[in-house]
Amino acid sequence: VQLQASGGGLVQPGGSLRLSCAASGNFFNVMGWYRQAPGEQRELVASITRGSSTNYADSVKGRFTIARDNAWKTVSLQMNSLKPEDTALYICYVRSLAGFDYWGKGTQVTVSS
Repeated sequence: VQLQASGGGLVQPGGSLRLSCAASGNFFNVMGWYRQAPGEQRELVASITRGSSTNYADSVKGRFTIARDNAWKTVSLQMNSLKPEDTALYICYVRSLAGFDYWGKGTQVTVSS
């Protein structure tokens, strides 16, 4: 499984970004995004299951929206009302039907004025 994330960048506080992750293969139970800031532990940002159930970190609820295409080839993360504390490396991941996790290299999001 290969995961290629895109869409990161520099944005001012209050701005928006949309991340996208393209996955090779399409037999997944879960697709989602983690993030990791320097000196911090990796944390789950959002995930979406095969049944389209979504899960969000409390810190992003109401601001971020995760979505996937029906072919399970792409997972996106729409991020609105961005805050400086959202600055991190955003890492796409998938969990296969067999329960194995796969990770992309990540895309950097920097929120700064």
